[in-house]
Amino acid sequence: MRILVTGSSGWLGQTLVPRLRREGHEVVGIDPIPSEHTKVVGSIVDRQLVSTTIRDFEVHAIIHSGALHKPDIETHPRSEFVAANVQGTLNLLEESVLPDSKIDRFIFTSTTSLMISRDIRAGLAGGNTKAAWITEEMAPLAPRNIYGVSKLAAEQLCRLFYELHGLPVVILRTSRFFPEADDMAHAIVQSDQNTKVNEFLFRRLTVEDAAESHVEALKSAPALGFDTFIISATTPFLPSDCEELIRDAPSVVKRYFPQYPEVYARMGWTMFQSIDRVYDSGKARRGLGFICRSGFAEKLKDLETRLAAPLG
Repeated sequence: MRILVTGSSGWLGQTLVPRLRREGHEVVGIDPIPSEHTKVVGSIVDRQLVSTTIRDFEVHAIIHSGALHKPDIETHPRSEFVAANVQGTLNLLEESVLPDSKIDRFIFTSTTSLMISRDIRAGLAGGNTKAAWITEEMAPLAPRNIYGVSKLAAEQLCRLFYELHGLPVVILRTSRFFPEADDMAHAIVQSDQNTKVNEFLFRRLTVEDAAESHVEALKSAPALGFDTFIISATTPFLPSDCEELIRDAPSVVKRYFPQYPEVYARMGWTMFQSIDRVYDSGKARRGLGFICRSGFAEKLKDLETRLAAPLG
């Protein structure tokens, strides 16, 4: 299959493009930034460039992973988020449903960020008595920043084009996998790695797992028609843990991983005192047959292995 991948020079694209090629697909990468994974250097905001690329390469499927992301809020105006994330998505969808198009599936990389309102973000400080247990059924959605607003608008465009034109679309709401440090509400100031490992409990996945979820979505899209999935490392928690998670997260983690306090002590690490939300990726397991290979258990085992390794 010949696949157009937007954002091919980005963090996800660098892993996704080679993964698709190993699967036997021919990949056409498009990105404003040149790289070994990008055939077309330019922006999807340029409708003519999108049209020419799709037709010149006779594209059969689109994986739309290119976007301005949450860390870009500090450096880009809101208008650029609307242009890249909304207008760019519309350009791809419009070209996908033209009479001469060969495209029969569209995978959209969205974000769990659009599910987090200001109230959820406030957590314990905002008077919340329990962590939010987040599934695809959460409504209404009230994104707290321009990134979330623009991605939600793009999701609605995807839904509209499925309903109007029958274009099979799978939306993947990925939790965080970017390498940048972010979100000081939870950050462990002394160690960004400590922060990221903690997040595998409730809101993170590896970039390799993110790429793999797109491969599975590509296979499933025609049969699914239209659907939305949260993609995040499998949480060990249950909904019944949510009250204690927001008050005393370390105690909950210790119940599931009794060895973690000793491992963390030896690393000089700490656990978040409060966890304000948990992403439930169970629907992806049921609907896509996809489960992240790496989670907190695997990361903890890696730490134990590192501590047991001989010096020198």
